[in-house]
Amino acid sequence: MEYLITNAQSVLTMDDAEGPCGRELTGADLRIKDGVITEIGHHLASEGEVIRADNALVTPGFVNTHHHLYQSLTRAVPGGQDALLFGWLQTLYPIWSRFGPEEMRISAMVGLVELALSGCTLSSDHLYLYPNGARLEDTIDGAHEVGLRFHPTRGAMSIGESDGGLPPDHLVEREEDILNDCIRVIDGFHDPSDGAMVRVGVAPCSPFSVSRDLMREAAILARDKGVMLHTHLAENDEDIAYSEAQFGCRPGQYAEELGWVGDDVWHAHCVKLDGQEIDLFSTTSTGVAHCPCSNCRLGSGIAPVRQMVDAGVRVGLGVDGSASNDQGNLVDEARQAMLLQRVALGADKMSAREALRLATRGGAEVLGRHDCGQIAVGKRADIAIWDLSSIESAGSWDPAALLLAGPRRVRDLFVEGRQVVRDGMVTTVDLPRLVEHQNQLAQKLISQP
Repeated sequence: MEYLITNAQSVLTMDDAEGPCGRELTGADLRIKDGVITEIGHHLASEGEVIRADNALVTPGFVNTHHHLYQSLTRAVPGGQDALLFGWLQTLYPIWSRFGPEEMRISAMVGLVELALSGCTLSSDHLYLYPNGARLEDTIDGAHEVGLRFHPTRGAMSIGESDGGLPPDHLVEREEDILNDCIRVIDGFHDPSDGAMVRVGVAPCSPFSVSRDLMREAAILARDKGVMLHTHLAENDEDIAYSEAQFGCRPGQYAEELGWVGDDVWHAHCVKLDGQEIDLFSTTSTGVAHCPCSNCRLGSGIAPVRQMVDAGVRVGLGVDGSASNDQGNLVDEARQAMLLQRVALGADKMSAREALRLATRGGAEVLGRHDCGQIAVGKRADIAIWDLSSIESAGSWDPAALLLAGPRRVRDLFVEGRQVVRDGMVTTVDLPRLVEHQNQLAQKLISQP
């Protein structure tokens, strides 16, 4: 399918030109064909379907670098709403243990549709528990139906309560089984090529839910298979205290010792990184998934994003799981990232454009997707179109400052040149029926003892 997006009021390309958003174009046309951006210019000849963008801002699709999609079935659970991280996990684990393949697939679809409506075209996912026959491909199937580009990671937990861990024993797996299943899903689903719709990563849940051996073996396996590595790191003060007590070092040093730094690694949160750890991540090209709303919700703190970016650390944004964020909106995430750096360091410490870059090209680079995250000829046609004629933008002098005035919901969204959202409505799934299905599953979980 070929489309021509015409006369865009403003285009933020996120290309290699100088400035936080690269070239900023006015009145530009974009031609997309066979999943690729093939031409950028003015007054291009009309071929294929024409999409008017006269009163619109055009950006690359947003990239979500950290999520737990299954958690969209457990939003606002009583008992976990006001808890810190460890207490929150202990509240939710018994509920999650009742999930199965259907819960995993439907919750993934709901979470991905929610992301799509906020302009997201590429999402990672960190699935680290597999109760009652659930498998990673339950989420992959859901992503295929929705039509988003997907980077699921085969997570794992191997240390249960009886061994001093947080999860119930029946939710953890044997480490040999974990590694074997990592091989299975990589061989079955990972696509390393440009334009891939699915790539698979390896992602032990956290240093406090798996053994040192598994962390080390997972890194060796991932590099043997040529896939990326992901985990939680330095999320809050409890996390730091656990690392120092159990490992005798800070999280960054622990990661380095086990091979968990490099351009094929990205860590979620990193709220409590110190200066030495930031320098380590910079020199090793290790990526960070910054999850500001979740960090606020759990009281974890404000991540040193300004320092990371200034040091050259690759940083993207993540919405984190719906149980700790309750929403999956990347516009809100980018705005919150901007606001937190301002409240911590000053109003001039992060601009709307810088935060938008984190949400787009920054995230693509964290996930190793140099074919995505920018509007340039030859890049994948992952494009978001934002309506500037809505009430949120009325009176705005700078339409490119999306995070200051809005809108918060995308008008049109293209993934690999396929229109997933048209005029604010998802085109790929029956959304009312999907929401009804999700709510039925949630009610079933609520009614169970």
